[in-house]
Formats: sequence, C-alpha cells, structure tokens
Amino acid sequence: MTGHYCDLSNSDVFLTIGSNNVECHPVSAKWVQKAHDKGATWIVVDPRFTRTAACADIYSPIRAGTDIAFFGGMAKYILDNDLWQKEYVRNYTNAAYLLDPGFDFDVKTGMFSGWNEQTKSYEFSTWGYQVDETIPADASPTGAFAWTTEDGVPEFTPPGNKVPKKDMSLEDPQCIFQIFKKHYERYDLDTVSAVCGISVETLELVYKTFGSTGAPDKAGTIMYALGQTQHHYGVQNTRAMGVIQLLLGNIGLAGGGLNALRGEPNVQGSTDMGLLVHNTPGYLAWPTVAKYPNLRTWLDLETSSGGFYTNKPKLFISQLKEWFGSNATLQNDYGYDWLPKLGSDNDVTTMSTFELMNTGFIKGYFLWGQNPAQSTANTKFAREAMSKLDWMVAIDIVETETASFWRAPDLDPATIDTEVFLLPAALPFEKAGTVVNSGRWLQWRYKAVEPFDQAKPDLEICDLLWKEIVKLYKDEGGANPEPILNIKWDYDIDGKIDPRAVAQALNGYVIEGKKLLTTFGDLKADGSTASAMWIYAGFYANNDAPLDPSEQKVGARGREDKGGLALFQQWSWAWPLNRRVLYNRASADVDGKPWDSSRSLVNWTGDAWDNNDVADFVASRVVDGAPTPVAPNNNAFFMNWDQIGRLMIHSLDMPVPEHYEPFESPTDNALNGRENSPMIRFADKESVKKGTREEYPIAVTTYSVVEHWQSGSQTRHCPALVEAMPHQFVEVPEKLAEERGIKNGDLCRVFNNRGSIHVHAFVTPRLHTLLINGKEVHQIGLPHHWGWASMYSTGDVVNDLAPNVGDPGSYIPEYKAFLVDIEKA
Repeated sequence: MTGHYCDLSNSDVFLTIGSNNVECHPVSAKWVQKAHDKGATWIVVDPRFTRTAACADIYSPIRAGTDIAFFGGMAKYILDNDLWQKEYVRNYTNAAYLLDPGFDFDVKTGMFSGWNEQTKSYEFSTWGYQVDETIPADASPTGAFAWTTEDGVPEFTPPGNKVPKKDMSLEDPQCIFQIFKKHYERYDLDTVSAVCGISVETLELVYKTFGSTGAPDKAGTIMYALGQTQHHYGVQNTRAMGVIQLLLGNIGLAGGGLNALRGEPNVQGSTDMGLLVHNTPGYLAWPTVAKYPNLRTWLDLETSSGGFYTNKPKLFISQLKEWFGSNATLQNDYGYDWLPKLGSDNDVTTMSTFELMNTGFIKGYFLWGQNPAQSTANTKFAREAMSKLDWMVAIDIVETETASFWRAPDLDPATIDTEVFLLPAALPFEKAGTVVNSGRWLQWRYKAVEPFDQAKPDLEICDLLWKEIVKLYKDEGGANPEPILNIKWDYDIDGKIDPRAVAQALNGYVIEGKKLLTTFGDLKADGSTASAMWIYAGFYANNDAPLDPSEQKVGARGREDKGGLALFQQWSWAWPLNRRVLYNRASADVDGKPWDSSRSLVNWTGDAWDNNDVADFVASRVVDGAPTPVAPNNNAFFMNWDQIGRLMIHSLDMPVPEHYEPFESPTDNALNGRENSPMIRFADKESVKKGTREEYPIAVTTYSVVEHWQSGSQTRHCPALVEAMPHQFVEVPEKLAEERGIKNGDLCRVFNNRGSIHVHAFVTPRLHTLLINGKEVHQIGLPHHWGWASMYSTGDVVNDLAPNVGDPGSYIPEYKAFLVDIEKA
C-alpha cells in the first residue's frame, strides 16, 4: 500500500476492484466504513455481487480480465471531461517530456515499436525521452557513490544521462501527455462497455464519481487484490491504476494512493525479504549471469544518476557485509562472486519449476509453508512433475495435498519413487518475530505457547539444516564450498537461533561496536556498515535494549495521532523510516502548500518544513555540519532517477497499459488486432493445453470465501469452519442454469483440456450473464480452497483447470480469467 489501513478513513471516494475486502480484508473495511459514515462514496467493481458490493453506493459487474479496458476508458473520460489535476500532472509526472519520434503503436497488430521477433521481446530505444543537454563529464550527481580503488583513489564513471526535453504547455504532439491521450482515443464508453460487459450508464457513473477526486481538495483511493494481479498482464493492470491516480493527483495524499490488500497476513514481509526471484531483500536487483558479471557492473548499471538510488552502492555493499561478514572485503568485491546468479531469463519461478521437474532437471524440492499441489496453476501437471522428483521436504503445520501428492486421484502411488519428508512447523502463536501488514507496518508478535510436540519454528528448522550442511562441508568437502563456508551466521542467543538477533541484522549497524542504526542514511559503501534489509533500518534501533522488542520501534504501541489524520506514528513502525504515506511530497503543490489544508502531510512555512508525516523527499541537507531545510521543488517521486511519476515507462511488455484478452477468452480483442500480450510467459509450453471458445464457451473466475483460507489446509481442519462452509461449489448465473437444466445443489462437472472437477451448483443472481461485443457470455465462479487432504472436508482441486501462463514481470499465473464448460453430472 502507498498508504495504510487507517489512512482509508481520509478518503472521499473509494474504488474497490479485484478485491472483496469486506470478507477478505475486514480490517480495511473498518476504516472504509469510518469514511463512509462521514459521507464518502464507495464504488465496487467485481464480476460477482459480493458482500463488499452489498456495502457499496455504486456496484458495477465486469468481465474478468478486462481491467485495462476499464481503466483505459476511465483515463479517456478524465481527460475528455477536464477532470485531471492539471498542476499535479504538469509538475509531478512526465506528461511534459517529449517522447522519441520513433515511438509508435500499431492498432492492427497490437504491437508497440521496438519488437524483436528473434528474442520475442521489446527493445526500448523508441520508448525514451528526447534529450538535448549532456551532464558535464566531471560532474558526479549529488549524493552519488564514488567508487574507491584499492589505493584509496576515488573514481566516478558518469552514466552519461542527458536532460530530457519538455513542453510545459503539454501541446507538443510528441509530449507524453498528447501521446497518452491519443493512445486512449479508442477507449470510448461504447467500446469499453462492449468489452467489459458494463452498461454505458453504469460506466459513466463510475467514471464521473471517481473522476471527481481530481479536484485539489478531494482524495480518492483504489483498493485492489488478487483479482487485479492474477492475469498474464497483472503488472500492467496495476500500472493502469497507478496512471489513473497520477492523472487525478491522488498519489501521496492522505486518503489517496494505490493500496494493495495483500493476500496473507505477512505476504508483504515475505516480498520485502526477497522471496521474489529477481529481488534481494529490500527490492534490490538479484544478480544475473549475463547482466551483472561482477560487482562493478552491478553498481554501474543499478546506481541512478539522480534521486535516492544514487545510494544503491551503500545499500548493496552493506547487504553483502551482513551476508558474508569479515570474509567480505574490498579486495574480493565484498563476496559478490559467492552469490548464486540467476540465468539470463530468470526462469526459476514457480510455474517454470514444475517444467524443470518434468524434464528431470530439478531432483529435489523444499516446500516451506506452501501447497502447490493444490494451489498452483494447472495443478494436475504440477503433481505429475512432482512424481519425477527424487525427494521432497514439506515443512508445514498439517499434512497438505503437496506433502501427500501421491494420494491424488489422478496418480498411481505404485509408479512414484519420490521420497517425501514432512517436518512439522510451529503455528504463528507458537513463535516470536515480526509480521508486516499491507500498510508496511512492522509489528512484533510474541510467542504465546510452546510449539506442540516435535513442531519447530521455521527459523529454527532453517538454522538446524544450515548448520548441518556447513558441518558436512567442513568434514567432507563438497562442490563450490566458498558460498557455504564464508557465510556469516551468528544469530544465536544463549546457544539457540533467536529472531531478536536476526532483527538486529535486518535493521543494520556500524560493524565496529555493533551500534544499531536509526536510518539507512547512515549506511556506507566502504564496508564499515552491515544491513540485511535497508528498508527496515530504524525498526529495531534501540541500542540500550537490543534484546527487548517492547523497547524497540517494532514493539511500539502508542496511540498519539499527530495531525489527526489517523497516522498513529507511535503504533508499530512503517517502512521506510516510519513513513506512513509514500510520495507525500505530492500532497502539496510546487511551493510546498498542501492541496487541502485539512489533510496536510507536509507543509513549507517559508523557511522550514512543518510535517505531520516523515518526509518522502529531501527536506534538509547538512551544511557546515548543521541540518538545513531544502526549499520546495518538484522532486515528488525521488525513488525514480527523474524524481517524477510516470504516465509512460520502460517496462518489459508495454510502455503504457494496453488491453489484451485473457489467454483463453470468450471473444476477440475489440481494441487492437492481437489476442494476448506478446510477452505472455509459458504460453508455448505443451503442458498448458490451451482451449478454444468453441470447445469451452464459459468464462470462469476463481476466488476465496470468508470461511476458508488459501488452500484450505488449515481451515478445513477446523470443524466449526467446515460446518459454516462444508463443500466445494460453483456459482452459476440463473440464465446459464436455465439453459443447462442445472438446479441449486445439483452435482455438476466443470472441465477443460487441463482437468475435470465435480462440484455442487449454487444458482445465483450474484453473477451476471454479460453482453460482450454483441454476444451473451456466461461467467461462473469457483472458490479454490478444497483438496483431498483433510479429515473433515474434501473436494476436487479447482486449480487443475487454471492455465499455467503468467505475467512477464511478476510471473503470476492467470487464475482469474480462463475458459471451461459445465454440465450437470
């Protein structure tokens, strides 16, 4: 979230899309209701009429997978009706920048300029800015890292950045504003209505209502979840929402922002920790073989010429120092060569993992609190791939479908030689440590009881395995020993690994004396500081009580609320630096005056900043040894090198969001001549087994119910929850039920090329039969929580049906829109 849960109470208009937050994120709904009680308007856009929709002022159905068409139409409506926040867009976005004259989009082919058919990827030369002035060769950007050679002589290699040309009138036909506006000319109300299945009247009401937040004294927020992201263009769905919020001037405001409601209690913490394959902890780039062969190359390519990321060398070298300790020196590039490197295609994500198992490349598999035999896309193929493993280690609180994958109805245990080890893990309240919620708030969770029987916390399991691996390497040797034997692993307290020691490592410290740091601004690139997670610097920084979490910021429970904006700065700690609203410089105009004085986050008084939140910009600099205020400027997005928000960007698959149909779609693409995004991942794999709309005419989306959680492996072991929601089911719109002779409670077969499941029918008006491009299209809904591994409630695995194709940036599967057929069983 760019804001946080409590900040939702500051909004004037809410747009919930791809999320059923009343049921799935009830804490968010609490704060939405506070604003709703004060007169805020709540819009819900969802394929189903959910319990969230029941609370809304405006509800709109939508065909799953058409969100970019929906937001493209909104962008056109905002611009055509002069609803955009002009001063914000001119000064805080790249709208005025002139784009390369070679940029183009071919509507007939659905392709942007720069496509390379050999590599199946885009080249970005025509997506860049026009430039006219080179940075002087002897100029080092302010705050940039000066590389130091062995003899201590500073060096700096200027990146050669050039100053982009701009037209502040926004009238030049090559400025991004005009190109952006032209791109969405096709997205008129009638076309978007036909693509999305939303009536023109409802569409215009939604656009007009949310567009009203473009007024400087208004704030609108978008809340979204997996309904937006689980598509093969999920990143661009998110980009489309961000672009809308930039046009309306809603990013950085109290009550504004783009707020992802994360799918699990600590999923924000897991992504922070670098569990995404292309990131290190703290969202730095994980090295690849081809792009970053050595540390110098990583630093040259990753260090920005402007903005905060001029400091990347300080962040990365401090991270290497935490990983390798005293073994990491300037002479050996701080252990950079010991890091395992990704291949050039980064193709080691979940879906690709099963392809590699299927070919025999991957022989062993660790599963830490996940259940892909039930939860991944095309689970039938995933289980078949697992059957070719030599061994698997499942670490979980119960025996899941994955831990017992050989029991799947589609497999023969007699043909499977995989050896499976199940290690019992502690429950959340049986272990201590930090959790991070959707709003980036870190809170210390205390252990309530000891783990049951032989169960152990994940951290302890990891520690025991690691120490034994190191012992084996020391005693017996092994391949590539340096990364194993040179790791710094000193997190024991009283002879046992302790999350408090890990917290100190994450926070960061000066190595000599191990003084904990209060800010990542004190990290150095000379090897004198260590930090495993630069964004957490300050969360565990009390040097007087390093073993007492209650005395650390992460354990804070104060209820003071400076400014009266529900920031609650003394409750827990939000990364980075306890900042509650990201990009908060944009909450004030170029002169530093708040757009709305009643929602003031930052304010320039004429000679100093008077802020209610931690500044997300350079508010002061040290001059002659003393902090000196920095006068207002337009650097509102200082994590970018140009320090502005971007209506158009360099991204893997498209510079501006463009509608493509789901991998399996009930209709042709009405907005351009291409069906799917050209950068869709894994669509060429034999395992995918694409179906056609002639074979499988029914659109389906998957979702969660409030009574069960994720793969159901925990909740389906709770009798009370099973009693509340005992069976798998399929939601069927009334018109489709009538056509197929299906009645409420009938056992139905839902099937496609990948799988076939049996579920009970729930005939309901909550799902609509939609008019799409002049033709009726039925949508059905399937909750995904069931499998065979439960003593109380079992059912077929819905994800057998989902296609294992994904987004080129996030690699997320397309769970939310594909094709099936349905019949009475």
